[in-house]
Amino acid sequence: MNKRMTLPRGAVAGALIVVLPALAPAQTAAPPASGTLQPATREAQALPSLAPLVESVKSAVVNVDVQSKSGASEEYEGMRNPSFGSEDPWSGRRREQPIRQGTGSGFIIDPKGLVLTNNHVVEGAVAIRVRLDDGRSFSAEIVGRDPLTDVALIQLKKADKLPTVKLGDSDAMRVGDWVVAIGNPFGLASSVSSGILSARARNIHAGPYDDFLQTDAAINPGNSGGPLFNLKGEVVGINTAIVGGGTGIGFSVPSNLVKALLPQLEKDGAVTRAWLGIGIQDLNAELAQALKLPVNDGAIVNLVNDDSPAGRAGVRTDDVIVAIDGQKVSSGGELTRSVALKKPGSTSTVELFRDGKKQAVKVQLGTRPDLENRGVRPRRGEESDEQSSRARVGLSLNNVDPRLTQRMGLKTSQGALITEVQPGSPAERAELEPGMVVVEADRKPVASAEALAALIRKAPSGSTVLLRVVLPNGRMLRALPIP
Repeated sequence: MNKRMTLPRGAVAGALIVVLPALAPAQTAAPPASGTLQPATREAQALPSLAPLVESVKSAVVNVDVQSKSGASEEYEGMRNPSFGSEDPWSGRRREQPIRQGTGSGFIIDPKGLVLTNNHVVEGAVAIRVRLDDGRSFSAEIVGRDPLTDVALIQLKKADKLPTVKLGDSDAMRVGDWVVAIGNPFGLASSVSSGILSARARNIHAGPYDDFLQTDAAINPGNSGGPLFNLKGEVVGINTAIVGGGTGIGFSVPSNLVKALLPQLEKDGAVTRAWLGIGIQDLNAELAQALKLPVNDGAIVNLVNDDSPAGRAGVRTDDVIVAIDGQKVSSGGELTRSVALKKPGSTSTVELFRDGKKQAVKVQLGTRPDLENRGVRPRRGEESDEQSSRARVGLSLNNVDPRLTQRMGLKTSQGALITEVQPGSPAERAELEPGMVVVEADRKPVASAEALAALIRKAPSGSTVLLRVVLPNGRMLRALPIP
């Protein structure tokens, strides 16, 4: 039933009121002669309309309705049902995990029903239903997903000859270019908003590979997974995140990143990334001056893992990496993203400064250990709702090498070695550093990197994990906030 919206009494008092001068009867303007228009009217009619663009692509934008398991492994009757927000009297009987109802957006990229959306829209799904703009609906299954970039690919069942849109070139977008977002905000299907590209290459600390497009086109809950179009009707981003309490600040995964991941998601169901095996931090002007470097941008190597690709190639601590395969490296995050998109086993040329002198090192890239992604890589038919410890708190871990035990004064090789701390992350704010070994978490021994990663993934949002870390010069406590 439709409701008519009316202005509440008293609302006018707080509004901006502009009083227009009344025209005397003798001054009343005569209506324009037939066939003539006022200049302002002609100007308005000359403005371009987005309607043709919207009509050409809207049919390929879909609503994604998801039923998913809650995060708890065991629930009791009487606990809050997230779907309905009600509580029943406590009965004390165990029950199966409650089902959450969620909704998001997506878009069709293949006539046979391949749909791109966000990982967080479909993560943990037990049932997915996709609704098209023309009223049709299909059940769907997950083909592949990548939690670290929040991209997922799903397949509609028994679908064919569907409308599609194509991925465009996000690198060609300039700040100030017009964009259009279409999606399902707050369940309002096929909502259209427009704006401009506000910024590029945003790192919002959502994961290690952040490289978001920022837009002021209205994006709200339910838009997640929906397309951001350029004026050619090409998808240049997947709408993913917003700033809570902000207005006109939304973020999209660039289409060129999605293109790079798509073949692996479709073929393998997950993304395998290349790896150098180093801990890094950003180079800045002060560090560049101290290191007597002619550049201010790059990635400082502060740890080289034993028997890693970089270690075998001769990369050393305090080397400053400024390019890889001819592509400039401006920061640690940029190096991480560049390496991740390369093929494991391939050989790359790393340009670096060592002791103020520039040189090139050939590195055969390895396959990134699945520490931060263990349990979340969904090969077809597999499901898991574990979160990445790195994506959550900016911490990369490895098991303690027995050769490190004596040097660190450890009694055993148990513990988790911190190999990388993402700049600006909760881990950095907790003053954790590469080279530290975590031996206790919440006053309980840490047996391995996997054990610590599991504890971080399961820690409640808003809590703090107390860590005991070991350095060559002693032990200390660190408080790690969980966002």
